[in-house]
Amino acid sequence: MIKKVFCALALAILTSAVHAQIKTLNGNTVSRAALDQFLTSQVGPGKLPGLSLAIINNGKMVYHRSMGTGSMETHVPVDDKSIFEAASLSKTVFTYFVLRLVDQGILNLDTPLYKYMLYEDISGDERYKLITARMVLDHTSGLPNWRTSDLADSARHIAKGALYLKFKPGTNYAYSGEGYYYLSKVIAKLTKNDLTTLDAYFQREVSIPLGLSYAWFSINPFITSHKVTGYMNGRAVRRWPGSLPKQDSTWFGAAGGMHTEAVSYANFLIALMKGRGLKKRTANELFKVQVTLPVDANYDGDTGWGLGIGIRPGGQGTDYNHRGNNGNFQSYYRINRSQQNGYVFFTNCDKGGDFNERLEKFFLTGK
Repeated sequence: MIKKVFCALALAILTSAVHAQIKTLNGNTVSRAALDQFLTSQVGPGKLPGLSLAIINNGKMVYHRSMGTGSMETHVPVDDKSIFEAASLSKTVFTYFVLRLVDQGILNLDTPLYKYMLYEDISGDERYKLITARMVLDHTSGLPNWRTSDLADSARHIAKGALYLKFKPGTNYAYSGEGYYYLSKVIAKLTKNDLTTLDAYFQREVSIPLGLSYAWFSINPFITSHKVTGYMNGRAVRRWPGSLPKQDSTWFGAAGGMHTEAVSYANFLIALMKGRGLKKRTANELFKVQVTLPVDANYDGDTGWGLGIGIRPGGQGTDYNHRGNNGNFQSYYRINRSQQNGYVFFTNCDKGGDFNERLEKFFLTGK
C-alpha cells in the first residue's frame, strides 16, 4: 500500500513538473513540455548543432537544457559540462569584474585611464587621454571595434591596422572591443597581473564568489577537453577567439574570449539582477542609461546603453540584453531586472541570431 502511494505521489510530482508553467519576458507562460518540443525542433542536421539554454523566473533558474552535438564529425553529444564561447556576452561579465574593483577603490570610473597606464598603441593622438573606464564600458571611448577590421577613413592617412580614434572620446557612441582590451590591460597592471595571469584574479573575484562553475577568460585543460566545435556555413571552424595581432588563448579576452555554458551564465545573471557582490549604487550604475541611442538608427531594438549592457523596452518594463557573435559561436541573453526573469543561450554555429528570433516568437505566441 505504501509503495502504491509513493508511486502515485512520484507520478503526480513528475506530471506537475512536465506541465509546470514558465514565465516569459513578455508576461506570457509556456509549459516545459511545449518548450522541450520547440527546442527539439531547433536542434539537428541543418539547424543548430548544439545548444545550452537556461531560463530564469523570480530570480531562480527554473529550466535548463543541454542539447545536440558538440562535434558533427565525432557526434559527441552536448552535455552539462560542454563549453561554448560566450563571444560578446563576455563584456557584461568583465564589466561586473571592473565594478568590483571600483568598489574596492582600485580604480575610478571617471579617472582618465592614461593616468593608470600610458597606451603606446594610440599615444600619437592626445585625445585618447580623455578615455575613462565609464566610456569604455558604455562604448563612448571613440575607439574602433577592432583596429584590424574597423579601419580608419583612408582620407585620414592612418596606416592600415593602426589603432585610431573615430571621434573625441565621450561625444558619441560606437561599439568597441578595443576599449575593453585597453581597460583589461589597465586592470592587469593595477592588480599586478598581465593578460596571461588576470583570469586567476577574475576567478577569485567573480567566478568563485558567484558560484560560476564553468566561466573563464583564458585557456585551461578543462576548456581544452570540453569545448564544443563551432561551425560556419556548416563547416567546422576551430580557433581561439581573437581580433588582435599575436593574440592567443593565454590572453584574458575581455571583449569576447570568455568560455562558459548556460547554467554558469544564468547564475551570473541572477547575481547581477540581485546586485550581489556590488554596492547598491554601483549595481544601479550598471543598469542606468549612460547613453541614449538615436531612435532612427539601427541598434537592433536597443534604445540605450548602460555599463556593459544594452537597454530596450520590454513586455513588462525595461529589459537588458547583450548579443554575442564570434562567427562560429553565437549567444544571447535578455533579462528584466524588476521581474527577475530572463533567459540565456549559447550555440556552436552561425545561426544563433535566427534561433533567437524564433525563440522570442515562441515565447510570444507559443508556436
